[in-house]
Amino acid sequence: MPVRQLPEQVVNRIAAGEVVERPASVVKELVENAIDAGASRVDIFTDGGGRRRIAITDDGAGMTAADLALAVERHATSKLDDEDLLQIRTLGFRGEALPSIGSVARLSITTRHKSEPHAWALSVDGGVKSKVMPAALNQGTRVEVSDLFHATPARLKFLKTDRTEAEAIREVVRRLAMARPDIAFTLAGEERAPVTWAAALPGAPGQLTRLGDILGADFRSHAIVVRSERDGVVVEGFAAAPALTRANALGQYLFVNGRPVRDKLILGAVRAAYADYLPRDRHPVVALFVTLDSREVDANVHPAKTEVRFRNAGLVRALIVHALKEGLAREGRRTAANEGGATITAFRPAFTPPPRPGNWDWRSSPSFPAGPMAALAGAAANAFAEAGQRAFDVGAPTADVRLHEQPAPVDLLDRPLGAARTQIHDTYIVSQTRDGLVIVDQHAAHERIVYERLKASLAAHGVQRQILLIPDIVELDEATVEQLLSRAEELASFGLAIESFGPGAIAVRETPSLLGKIDAAALLRDLAEHMEEWGEALPLERRLMHVAATMACHGSVRAGRRLKPEEMNALLREMEDTPNSGQCNHGRPTYVELKLSDIEKLFGRR
Repeated sequence: MPVRQLPEQVVNRIAAGEVVERPASVVKELVENAIDAGASRVDIFTDGGGRRRIAITDDGAGMTAADLALAVERHATSKLDDEDLLQIRTLGFRGEALPSIGSVARLSITTRHKSEPHAWALSVDGGVKSKVMPAALNQGTRVEVSDLFHATPARLKFLKTDRTEAEAIREVVRRLAMARPDIAFTLAGEERAPVTWAAALPGAPGQLTRLGDILGADFRSHAIVVRSERDGVVVEGFAAAPALTRANALGQYLFVNGRPVRDKLILGAVRAAYADYLPRDRHPVVALFVTLDSREVDANVHPAKTEVRFRNAGLVRALIVHALKEGLAREGRRTAANEGGATITAFRPAFTPPPRPGNWDWRSSPSFPAGPMAALAGAAANAFAEAGQRAFDVGAPTADVRLHEQPAPVDLLDRPLGAARTQIHDTYIVSQTRDGLVIVDQHAAHERIVYERLKASLAAHGVQRQILLIPDIVELDEATVEQLLSRAEELASFGLAIESFGPGAIAVRETPSLLGKIDAAALLRDLAEHMEEWGEALPLERRLMHVAATMACHGSVRAGRRLKPEEMNALLREMEDTPNSGQCNHGRPTYVELKLSDIEKLFGRR
């Protein structure tokens, strides 16, 4: 078959296959156009999951008649001042969206520029353009897309149900709304009740307000401010305390220069930063915003612009890890239970008796005795000695810290975790603060303390190594060998000494003593796979930290051990001085806190 030039309509439909994957892709491209046009409000309406109709209205700059006629041509854009693709400061820049959408659907655009006496309209149906006609519109642009994929019916078979497509549209709008809290968004449609996110104030407070509106009140109450900056790269945003987690990584929202992206490098950095706080099957909730010079990031590496490539990826990753770890350490004592709601709900009785009238007289109760009951007067003292009452005998107190004999020192009451009062079930320490009480899981708390000591020791003195009498030779493909050898210095810092042993082979000469006897081949393959996917040596670090966590678990105060008052207070003081003491190594809370006002609510005092 000879080579031939494809017709323009076929070219547009091929391009639409990359740009217009589903209705959510159309919404993304059109909302990004509205944002680039300087809109302060964007309204989105969909019908049939976006299949039947998509309408997007904004109050942006609009277009003149000449610009409108050119906007539906391929590779026509107003967003590139010159031909330098490294100076991209807008969300869109290729000029492919409108002609691609018009080639597979019915597209109608009505727009008005402030320099025009009236609005102009133009339509495209299956790639066939109409003339520019006068129209009525106050300001901005209204774009309507109907009968999506009517020109390519085969694509319709690959769409999901209307509800699923509508949810995908909602997720796209949510991400764009998080990136631009200064813009008001309204999302409506046949599949959902209208949702409006009002424009927020500039700065971090407004950003948190928008994130709370989208991610929920739980995120707002658990949010920790994070920020880190170096060499012109700024990482800022909000990360949820380890108390708020998800079963998958879909709660991690990442933005680069205002563009929502899904980047493996950033996701890997988030996972590394939370490694000490969460179980392996839980994922954090974060919203991170990376800002840097547009020349330091390439946004032109994906057809839908959902991925980017950094010139200095290592710096970006280091800043993300540092920002998250610093924020988590600063708020290290925040746990799930001491946020109030869950604890109060757990304490609240399941049944509340109906209120009695205000003039209730207890003497009118049917249970009021008719006269003195002398026969029972002497029986009260021995009542609990009967067999039926022995279940209520809980034994002697597990720690002698009676209030009247050992009043709490005033200075201890002002400490964050207060003064120890008693120990219950040989497991939980109850302490009193100036405005409430704290219940501490002694094993979980001491486990975190021992773990942090081990980590500090490893950081100060390095990982102890064991030299293999006979080096372990591991055969791998040459690309994997080169990848591992390029990180040999980093691996050596974790106690794993490797060197080249000819083409396609690595000699393992030293391994971390903490790991004992290991399968070197399996470890190296795991490291290579992880480096290829995430660009980091996390498996080795995680295994070392897992061993340290196990040692901390076995070396800490066990549940069931009775503690003296001074031991309990010493544990509380160590918790206050230990970073990340709000959770144990497995992500469980180490203490819960009840404010006096919460206790008074439980008993109906306020």
